Amino acid sequence: MPLDPVAYRPYEDPDDFIREVTDRIWVQRDISYIVDNYEPDSIVHGGLGTVVGRDGVIEGSLMRIAGTPQHVGQAEDVVWEARGDDAFLSSHLVFSSDENIVDGRVRRIRKRTIANCLYRRGRMVEEWVVRDELAECLQRGIDPDEAARGMRFRGYEGSMTKPAPSDVLSAGDSGPRADDFWPECEMVLEFLDEVWNQRRLHKVPQYMERDLFLHTIGDTTVVRPDGYQRDLLSLVAPFPDARFAVRDVQTNHAERYAGLRIAVLWTMHGTYHGTPAFGPLTNAPVDLLGVSQFLVQRGRIVREVRVYDEIALRAQINSTRGDGEFTDTNIY
Repeated sequence: MPLDPVAYRPYEDPDDFIREVTDRIWVQRDISYIVDNYEPDSIVHGGLGTVVGRDGVIEGSLMRIAGTPQHVGQAEDVVWEARGDDAFLSSHLVFSSDENIVDGRVRRIRKRTIANCLYRRGRMVEEWVVRDELAECLQRGIDPDEAARGMRFRGYEGSMTKPAPSDVLSAGDSGPRADDFWPECEMVLEFLDEVWNQRRLHKVPQYMERDLFLHTIGDTTVVRPDGYQRDLLSLVAPFPDARFAVRDVQTNHAERYAGLRIAVLWTMHGTYHGTPAFGPLTNAPVDLLGVSQFLVQRGRIVREVRVYDEIALRAQINSTRGDGEFTDTNIY
């Protein structure tokens, strides 16, 4: 069933819609446009928890724009897929490379954000947004643990409190989806289960090209299966019982972005009782929200862009340990 233009008017398609709307709010600074763009009861999930209601988005956006008024977010990819005939789910990969004055010197701050947005009839209903805040800390010379100290993890509400969908290829958190690129999606989900969950890291070459790229947090790029294995080990070592749950999937094929991309919204649930990478162990559970965009060519994964918020993860760990005095942090 073709997507009704009511889903993305007055723009050409959902890709054009997402790029132009984001630019209008974040670069042209038309913050008031959020009133037209978001439903009053819209829900946003981020690294520090859930915000319910459009007012929280407006206030959070204003504070974030004011904090980095020279910021320009560039659309690196838009993976969108229809949800019925009047809605779509987009996974918007945003890259920024801003010049900032740090300690009297100009520094270039490079980071990525991914916003998964469910739009119905041209208005935002629910959003899942993750930012590479670690990259900004490292490039500004800020201790990541100090950056996290004092932040409050609110916890999740709404769909994020429910179990992950049992058949995510048929219906994820955003609702029923068509059977677009089903074999490729099955391959990616099998890869996540075999390699991420079952820890069969020797199988990475079975799913991924030798010359693979992984762009991940800290503005880090690793290459080849060995680099991929080591990066995954560093992610799960503090949480040896970690399990990843897939909450949504969307696909899109476009020459502009090198072919078929498969976006996966995932959560990691584990206990901080392994490698003490974030200070003293707590033996307490953590919930990590992340998005990965996979580029698939000739039935194999050639690139993954993975974004999650390590600073928010540290804040969550700190809160369970009782570190610091916590304030109402802007989670948008």
